[in-house]
Amino acid sequence: MNKATLKFLYDLRENNERDWFQTNKNRYEDARRDVEQFVEFLIPAIHTFDPLINNLTAKQCMFRIYRDVRFSKDKTPYKSYFGAYIAPEGRKSVRCGYYLHLEPGNCLLAGGAYHPAAEHLKNIRYEIYHNLKEFEDILNGSGFKNIFGELVGDKLKRPPRGFPAEFEGIDYLKMKDFTIFHKLDDQQVSSPDFAAYVLKVFEDMKPLNDFLNRALQ
Repeated sequence: MNKATLKFLYDLRENNERDWFQTNKNRYEDARRDVEQFVEFLIPAIHTFDPLINNLTAKQCMFRIYRDVRFSKDKTPYKSYFGAYIAPEGRKSVRCGYYLHLEPGNCLLAGGAYHPAAEHLKNIRYEIYHNLKEFEDILNGSGFKNIFGELVGDKLKRPPRGFPAEFEGIDYLKMKDFTIFHKLDDQQVSSPDFAAYVLKVFEDMKPLNDFLNRALQ
């Protein structure tokens, strides 16, 4: 990816106002196009190891840079990052996919289930309850732990209703999110092997996505 993309985002963060944005609209368009072309490349490449990622366009996966400030105390009009969620049905999908986040100083790749609806959360818990060993084998794999560490997300203080408190994996069932993250260095984003690196990390997160998607289908 072009170094100018992150440079634009950095400048936007320092000048997050409409007049500056309009003056630099051409820089925004160039940066957006850079990300869009990258996502267009990723989609068929991900399809080679995840057949669910099919018949998508970058526009279906990318989030708008314009913030919804109607109910927010923060009235800055623009996001200081580009985000794309490559999942079945695109960015609005309820199923697990592959998230790309480009933000100066906070670039990352993510997967798993973030804030699933109550019905989906319950189904995920049942999936874990009935297949705990498979779930733990995924999380405890040396490659998985080296790349993603541990599951991240909000947690209940008490066991959820309908599940025995003495269940061996009760700490997993207390979770309300089942997300994984892999941080990126800004310099990686513009390196020649960035695309190959992203695809390797995405392929490594696929076993967890597959497990969770069984409950979300």
